[in-house]
Amino acid sequence: MHSGFEEYVRARGDALRRFAYLLCGDRHLGEDLVQEVLVKAYRRWSRIEADQPDRYLRTALVRSHVSWLRRRSSGERPGAVAGERAAAGDFADQQAVRDDLWARLGLLTRAQRAVLVLRYYEDLDDRQIAGVLRCAPSTVRVHAARGLSRLRADLIPSMTEGASS
Repeated sequence: MHSGFEEYVRARGDALRRFAYLLCGDRHLGEDLVQEVLVKAYRRWSRIEADQPDRYLRTALVRSHVSWLRRRSSGERPGAVAGERAAAGDFADQQAVRDDLWARLGLLTRAQRAVLVLRYYEDLDDRQIAGVLRCAPSTVRVHAARGLSRLRADLIPSMTEGASS
């Protein structure tokens, strides 16, 4: 009965997990999110499969993520060690910049992060994002502007610290 579901998950499961990882910023939470959405989708797969399953599941992932009530059991996160910097162009330096960006994305609200992932990873426009989030396009623009503003504000002090070291 659900062999189409199993084939779909085999073919698209990795893409769903990558998308969820971008939403959550954590591989394990992303996997939990995908699992939760797939369990719900399994029950209604015949209807979902007939339409656009990719779009349906991405939308379900975003909505579940934004409204997820579960929180991490611990708010502790590893922080950077002050004064440690690798040489410019070094692989370790590139990883540090990437890790820093992930940490900054984690400070955004779920809605801001979802909007930025949908805009820059999924390449959706404001109207499409509004459809996924069930809000007005103007709300999408507000979340995007506030999220980008927060990222910029957080980057400016760290850039001046890096220049002074």
